Amino acid sequence: MCTGRFQTALSEGRVLVADGAMGTTLFSLGLEGGGCPELLNVDRPGLVADVHRRFAEAGSDIVLTNTFGGNGRRLALHGASRRVDELNGAAVDVARAATAGHDTLIAGSVGPTGDLLAPLGPLSHDHAVEVFAEQMTALVEAGVDVIWIETLSSLEELAAAAEAARGFDTPATATLSFDTAGRTMMGVTGAEVGAWAERSAGLAAVGANCGIGPGDSVAAVYDITATSPGTVAIAKPNCGMPLYQTDRLVYPVGPEDMGDFVELAVRSGAQIVGTCCGSTPAHIAAVRQAVDARPHGGRPGREEIELRLQARPIAAAPGQRKRRRG
Repeated sequence: MCTGRFQTALSEGRVLVADGAMGTTLFSLGLEGGGCPELLNVDRPGLVADVHRRFAEAGSDIVLTNTFGGNGRRLALHGASRRVDELNGAAVDVARAATAGHDTLIAGSVGPTGDLLAPLGPLSHDHAVEVFAEQMTALVEAGVDVIWIETLSSLEELAAAAEAARGFDTPATATLSFDTAGRTMMGVTGAEVGAWAERSAGLAAVGANCGIGPGDSVAAVYDITATSPGTVAIAKPNCGMPLYQTDRLVYPVGPEDMGDFVELAVRSGAQIVGTCCGSTPAHIAAVRQAVDARPHGGRPGREEIELRLQARPIAAAPGQRKRRRG
Protein backbone atom coordinates (compact mmCIF):
# COMPACT_ATOMS: atom_id res chain seq x y z
CA MET A 1 0.00 0.00 0.00
CA CYS A 2 1.16 3.55 -0.72
CA THR A 3 1.52 5.39 2.58
CA GLY A 4 4.35 7.86 1.83
CA ARG A 5 3.51 9.74 -1.36
CA PHE A 6 1.16 12.22 0.30
CA GLN A 7 3.61 13.16 3.06
CA THR A 8 6.38 13.49 0.49
CA ALA A 9 4.28 15.86 -1.63
CA LEU A 10 3.51 18.01 1.42
CA SER A 11 7.12 18.06 2.53
CA GLU A 12 8.16 19.53 -0.82
CA GLY A 13 6.33 22.70 0.18
CA ARG A 14 4.48 23.15 -3.10
CA VAL A 15 0.78 23.95 -3.27
CA LEU A 16 -1.22 20.86 -4.24
CA VAL A 17 -4.34 21.00 -6.40
CA ALA A 18 -7.25 18.82 -5.30
CA ASP A 19 -10.06 17.93 -7.68
CA GLY A 20 -13.53 19.36 -8.18
CA ALA A 21 -17.09 18.17 -7.70
CA MET A 22 -17.71 14.46 -8.09
CA GLY A 23 -21.43 14.65 -7.27
CA THR A 24 -22.20 17.69 -9.43
CA THR A 25 -20.39 16.16 -12.39
CA LEU A 26 -22.14 12.82 -11.98
CA PHE A 27 -25.53 14.54 -11.90
CA SER A 28 -24.60 16.45 -15.05
CA LEU A 29 -23.83 13.10 -16.70
CA GLY A 30 -27.18 11.58 -15.79
CA LEU A 31 -27.23 10.43 -12.16
CA GLU A 32 -30.78 10.82 -10.88
CA GLY A 33 -31.54 12.82 -7.77
CA GLY A 34 -31.80 10.59 -4.73
CA GLY A 35 -29.61 7.95 -6.34
CA CYS A 36 -26.63 6.40 -4.60
CA PRO A 37 -23.41 7.61 -6.25
CA GLU A 38 -21.36 4.84 -4.61
CA LEU A 39 -23.32 2.14 -6.47
CA LEU A 40 -21.93 3.58 -9.71
CA ASN A 41 -18.49 2.30 -8.71
CA VAL A 42 -19.69 -1.19 -9.67
CA ASP A 43 -22.76 -0.50 -11.82
CA ARG A 44 -21.26 2.20 -14.10
CA PRO A 45 -17.54 2.42 -13.33
CA GLY A 46 -16.81 4.01 -16.69
CA LEU A 47 -18.93 7.02 -15.73
CA VAL A 48 -17.00 7.52 -12.49
CA ALA A 49 -13.71 6.99 -14.29
CA ASP A 50 -14.61 9.70 -16.78
CA VAL A 51 -15.01 12.21 -13.94
CA HIS A 52 -11.64 11.28 -12.42
CA ARG A 53 -9.94 11.40 -15.81
CA ARG A 54 -11.28 14.87 -16.58
CA PHE A 55 -10.01 16.27 -13.30
CA ALA A 56 -6.62 14.61 -13.63
CA GLU A 57 -6.24 16.01 -17.14
CA ALA A 58 -7.24 19.45 -15.84
CA GLY A 59 -4.28 19.37 -13.46
CA SER A 60 -5.38 17.80 -10.17
CA ASP A 61 -2.60 16.48 -7.96
CA ILE A 62 -5.22 14.75 -5.80
CA VAL A 63 -8.46 13.04 -6.81
CA LEU A 64 -11.09 11.98 -4.28
CA THR A 65 -12.75 8.58 -4.58
CA ASN A 66 -16.48 8.36 -5.20
CA THR A 67 -17.12 7.26 -1.61
CA PHE A 68 -18.44 10.37 0.18
CA GLY A 69 -21.49 8.41 1.37
CA GLY A 70 -19.67 5.10 1.57
CA ASN A 71 -20.07 4.36 5.27
CA GLY A 72 -22.45 1.71 6.54
CA ARG A 73 -25.06 4.09 7.95
CA ARG A 74 -25.33 6.13 4.77
CA LEU A 75 -25.36 3.05 2.53
CA ALA A 76 -28.15 1.57 4.65
CA LEU A 77 -30.47 4.20 3.16
CA HIS A 78 -30.02 2.41 -0.16
CA GLY A 79 -30.11 -1.14 1.19
CA ALA A 80 -26.35 -1.49 0.77
CA SER A 81 -25.02 -1.44 4.34
CA ARG A 82 -23.25 -4.77 3.82
CA ARG A 83 -21.41 -3.55 0.72
CA VAL A 84 -18.97 -1.16 2.38
CA ASP A 85 -15.88 -3.18 1.45
CA GLU A 86 -17.05 -3.84 -2.09
CA LEU A 87 -18.09 -0.30 -2.99
CA ASN A 88 -15.13 1.46 -1.38
CA GLY A 89 -12.63 -0.98 -2.83
CA ALA A 90 -14.14 -0.63 -6.29
CA ALA A 91 -14.00 3.16 -6.02
CA VAL A 92 -10.26 3.09 -5.35
CA ASP A 93 -9.68 0.73 -8.26
CA VAL A 94 -11.66 2.98 -10.59
CA ALA A 95 -9.80 6.11 -9.50
CA ARG A 96 -6.40 4.46 -9.85
CA ALA A 97 -7.14 3.10 -13.32
CA ALA A 98 -8.65 6.39 -14.51
CA THR A 99 -5.61 8.42 -13.47
CA ALA A 100 -2.97 6.01 -14.75
CA GLY A 101 -0.28 7.98 -16.50
CA HIS A 102 -0.76 10.99 -14.22
CA ASP A 103 1.24 11.54 -11.04
CA THR A 104 -2.00 11.75 -9.08
CA LEU A 105 -2.60 10.95 -5.42
CA ILE A 106 -5.69 8.92 -4.57
CA ALA A 107 -7.63 10.29 -1.59
CA GLY A 108 -10.24 8.09 0.04
CA SER A 109 -13.27 10.33 0.58
CA VAL A 110 -14.97 9.79 3.96
CA GLY A 111 -18.07 11.90 4.54
CA PRO A 112 -20.11 12.33 7.72
CA THR A 113 -22.08 9.44 9.17
CA GLY A 114 -25.39 11.18 8.52
CA ASP A 115 -26.33 11.16 12.22
CA LEU A 116 -25.73 13.60 15.05
CA LEU A 117 -23.51 12.36 17.84
CA ALA A 118 -24.65 12.12 21.44
CA PRO A 119 -25.85 14.01 23.39
CA LEU A 120 -27.62 15.79 20.50
CA GLY A 121 -28.26 12.67 18.45
CA PRO A 122 -28.48 8.88 18.53
CA LEU A 123 -24.89 8.02 17.62
CA SER A 124 -22.38 7.35 20.42
CA HIS A 125 -18.74 8.29 20.05
CA ASP A 126 -17.62 4.65 20.07
CA HIS A 127 -20.16 3.65 17.42
CA ALA A 128 -19.14 6.59 15.23
CA VAL A 129 -15.51 5.46 15.46
CA GLU A 130 -16.60 1.97 14.36
CA VAL A 131 -18.56 3.35 11.40
CA PHE A 132 -15.63 5.46 10.23
CA ALA A 133 -13.10 2.68 10.84
CA GLU A 134 -15.08 0.18 8.74
CA GLN A 135 -15.01 2.47 5.70
CA MET A 136 -11.41 3.56 6.25
CA THR A 137 -10.30 -0.07 6.45
CA ALA A 138 -11.77 -0.75 3.02
CA LEU A 139 -10.12 2.34 1.54
CA VAL A 140 -6.73 1.66 3.10
CA GLU A 141 -6.73 -1.98 2.07
CA ALA A 142 -7.48 -0.87 -1.49
CA GLY A 143 -4.39 1.36 -1.38
CA VAL A 144 -5.36 5.02 -1.02
CA ASP A 145 -2.57 7.54 -0.48
CA VAL A 146 -4.54 9.52 2.09
CA ILE A 147 -7.78 9.20 4.07
CA TRP A 148 -9.77 12.33 3.18
CA ILE A 149 -12.40 13.09 5.86
CA GLU A 150 -14.69 15.87 4.63
CA THR A 151 -17.77 18.03 5.16
CA LEU A 152 -18.03 17.55 8.91
CA SER A 153 -19.81 20.09 11.11
CA SER A 154 -19.00 19.22 14.73
CA LEU A 155 -15.84 18.76 16.76
CA GLU A 156 -17.40 15.60 18.23
CA GLU A 157 -17.63 13.94 14.82
CA LEU A 158 -14.20 15.26 13.90
CA ALA A 159 -12.78 13.65 17.04
CA ALA A 160 -14.44 10.32 16.22
CA ALA A 161 -13.19 10.34 12.64
CA ALA A 162 -9.68 11.31 13.72
CA GLU A 163 -9.64 8.53 16.31
CA ALA A 164 -10.63 6.01 13.66
CA ALA A 165 -7.95 7.30 11.30
CA ARG A 166 -5.24 6.92 13.94
CA GLY A 167 -5.69 3.16 13.62
CA PHE A 168 -3.96 3.20 10.21
CA ASP A 169 -0.48 4.03 8.94
CA THR A 170 -2.03 5.90 6.01
CA PRO A 171 -2.11 9.68 6.62
CA ALA A 172 -5.45 11.43 7.08
CA THR A 173 -6.84 14.91 6.58
CA ALA A 174 -10.15 16.48 7.61
CA THR A 175 -12.23 19.42 6.46
CA LEU A 176 -15.37 21.01 7.90
CA SER A 177 -18.10 22.92 6.10
CA PHE A 178 -18.41 26.56 7.17
CA ASP A 179 -21.79 27.66 5.96
CA THR A 180 -23.50 29.66 8.72
CA ALA A 181 -22.06 33.17 9.17
CA GLY A 182 -18.49 31.89 9.34
CA ARG A 183 -19.39 28.84 11.40
CA THR A 184 -20.34 25.25 10.70
CA MET A 185 -23.94 24.09 11.08
CA MET A 186 -23.04 23.10 14.66
CA GLY A 187 -21.49 26.48 15.43
CA VAL A 188 -17.80 25.64 15.10
CA THR A 189 -15.42 28.44 13.99
CA GLY A 190 -12.17 28.18 12.09
CA ALA A 191 -10.33 29.34 15.19
CA GLU A 192 -11.84 26.47 17.16
CA VAL A 193 -10.69 24.00 14.49
CA GLY A 194 -7.22 25.50 14.68
CA ALA A 195 -7.22 25.13 18.46
CA TRP A 196 -8.39 21.53 18.09
CA ALA A 197 -5.56 20.84 15.64
CA GLU A 198 -3.04 22.31 18.08
CA ARG A 199 -4.00 19.92 20.87
CA SER A 200 -4.93 16.85 18.78
CA ALA A 201 -2.11 15.10 16.98
CA GLY A 202 -2.56 12.74 14.09
CA LEU A 203 -4.03 14.56 11.10
CA ALA A 204 -1.76 15.61 8.26
CA ALA A 205 -3.95 18.60 7.34
CA VAL A 206 -7.23 20.29 8.28
CA GLY A 207 -9.32 22.91 6.57
CA ALA A 208 -12.61 23.90 4.95
CA ASN A 209 -14.66 22.45 2.13
CA CYS A 210 -18.14 22.85 0.66
CA GLY A 211 -19.94 25.69 2.52
CA ILE A 212 -21.18 28.93 1.00
CA GLY A 213 -18.35 29.71 -1.38
CA PRO A 214 -14.67 30.58 -1.71
CA GLY A 215 -14.79 33.54 0.66
CA ASP A 216 -16.12 31.60 3.62
CA SER A 217 -13.64 28.77 3.09
CA VAL A 218 -10.68 31.12 2.83
CA ALA A 219 -11.92 32.97 5.90
CA ALA A 220 -12.01 29.70 7.83
CA VAL A 221 -8.50 28.80 6.66
CA TYR A 222 -7.33 32.24 7.72
CA ASP A 223 -8.60 31.62 11.26
CA ILE A 224 -7.28 28.06 11.39
CA THR A 225 -3.77 29.11 10.47
CA ALA A 226 -3.89 32.18 12.73
CA THR A 227 -4.67 29.92 15.68
CA SER A 228 -2.38 27.07 14.59
CA PRO A 229 0.38 28.49 12.35
CA GLY A 230 2.07 25.12 11.82
CA THR A 231 -1.04 23.37 10.52
CA VAL A 232 -1.22 22.35 6.87
CA ALA A 233 -4.50 23.83 5.64
CA ILE A 234 -6.98 22.84 2.92
CA ALA A 235 -9.40 25.11 1.03
CA LYS A 236 -11.92 23.29 -1.20
CA PRO A 237 -15.07 25.45 -1.44
CA ASN A 238 -18.36 25.34 -3.28
CA CYS A 239 -18.76 27.58 -6.29
CA GLY A 240 -21.25 29.73 -4.42
CA MET A 241 -24.87 28.93 -3.64
CA PRO A 242 -26.76 27.54 -6.65
CA LEU A 243 -29.63 29.40 -8.24
CA TYR A 244 -32.38 28.00 -10.45
CA GLN A 245 -32.30 29.20 -14.05
CA THR A 246 -35.18 27.71 -16.05
CA ASP A 247 -34.81 23.96 -15.46
CA ARG A 248 -31.35 23.69 -13.91
CA LEU A 249 -29.16 24.85 -11.06
CA VAL A 250 -26.43 27.35 -11.86
CA TYR A 251 -23.51 28.11 -9.58
CA PRO A 252 -22.42 31.76 -9.63
CA VAL A 253 -18.64 31.33 -9.16
CA GLY A 254 -16.98 30.55 -12.47
CA PRO A 255 -13.50 29.48 -13.55
CA GLU A 256 -12.63 33.14 -14.06
CA ASP A 257 -12.97 33.67 -10.30
CA MET A 258 -10.42 31.02 -9.33
CA GLY A 259 -7.42 33.34 -9.54
CA ASP A 260 -8.49 35.51 -6.61
CA PHE A 261 -9.56 32.44 -4.63
CA VAL A 262 -6.23 30.65 -5.06
CA GLU A 263 -4.17 33.75 -4.34
CA LEU A 264 -6.00 34.59 -1.11
CA ALA A 265 -6.21 30.95 0.01
CA VAL A 266 -2.46 30.47 -0.40
CA ARG A 267 -1.66 33.80 1.24
CA SER A 268 -3.92 32.75 4.13
CA GLY A 269 -1.93 29.57 4.63
CA ALA A 270 -3.56 26.90 2.44
CA GLN A 271 -1.21 24.32 0.95
CA ILE A 272 -3.99 22.31 -0.70
CA VAL A 273 -6.59 24.04 -2.87
CA GLY A 274 -9.45 22.66 -4.92
CA THR A 275 -13.16 23.11 -5.41
CA CYS A 276 -16.36 21.40 -4.32
CA CYS A 277 -20.02 21.54 -5.40
CA GLY A 278 -20.72 23.25 -8.69
CA SER A 279 -17.18 23.00 -10.03
CA THR A 280 -16.08 21.53 -13.33
CA PRO A 281 -12.78 20.52 -14.91
CA ALA A 282 -12.62 24.10 -16.23
CA HIS A 283 -12.54 25.35 -12.63
CA ILE A 284 -9.70 22.98 -11.79
CA ALA A 285 -7.77 24.01 -14.90
CA ALA A 286 -8.07 27.61 -13.70
CA VAL A 287 -6.93 26.61 -10.20
CA ARG A 288 -3.97 24.78 -11.74
CA GLN A 289 -3.04 27.86 -13.76
CA ALA A 290 -3.25 30.10 -10.70
CA VAL A 291 -1.13 27.71 -8.60
CA ASP A 292 1.49 27.42 -11.34
CA ALA A 293 1.68 31.22 -11.44
CA ARG A 294 3.03 30.94 -7.87
CA PRO A 295 0.71 33.19 -5.86
CA HIS A 296 2.72 35.54 -3.69
CA GLY A 297 2.25 38.32 -1.21
CA GLY A 298 1.95 38.68 2.51
CA ARG A 299 -0.83 37.38 4.67
CA PRO A 300 -4.03 39.24 3.72
CA GLY A 301 -6.15 41.23 6.10
CA ARG A 302 -9.64 40.07 6.94
CA GLU A 303 -11.11 43.00 5.04
CA GLU A 304 -9.31 42.00 1.82
CA ILE A 305 -10.78 38.48 1.98
CA GLU A 306 -14.26 39.81 2.62
CA LEU A 307 -14.02 42.41 -0.14
CA ARG A 308 -12.41 40.39 -2.92
CA LEU A 309 -14.23 37.10 -2.30
CA GLN A 310 -17.50 38.53 -0.99
CA ALA A 311 -17.09 36.58 2.23
CA ARG A 312 -19.31 37.17 5.19
CA PRO A 313 -17.53 38.76 8.13
CA ILE A 314 -15.21 36.15 9.60
CA ALA A 315 -16.43 34.61 12.84
CA ALA A 316 -14.60 36.15 15.75
CA ALA A 317 -11.79 34.12 17.27
CA PRO A 318 -11.91 33.55 21.04
CA GLY A 319 -11.47 36.83 22.84
CA GLN A 320 -12.31 38.94 19.81
CA ARG A 321 -15.43 41.01 19.30
CA LYS A 322 -17.48 39.86 16.35
CA ARG A 323 -17.81 42.60 13.75
CA ARG A 324 -20.92 43.45 11.80
CA ARG A 325 -21.35 44.68 8.28
CA GLY A 326 -22.48 48.25 7.98
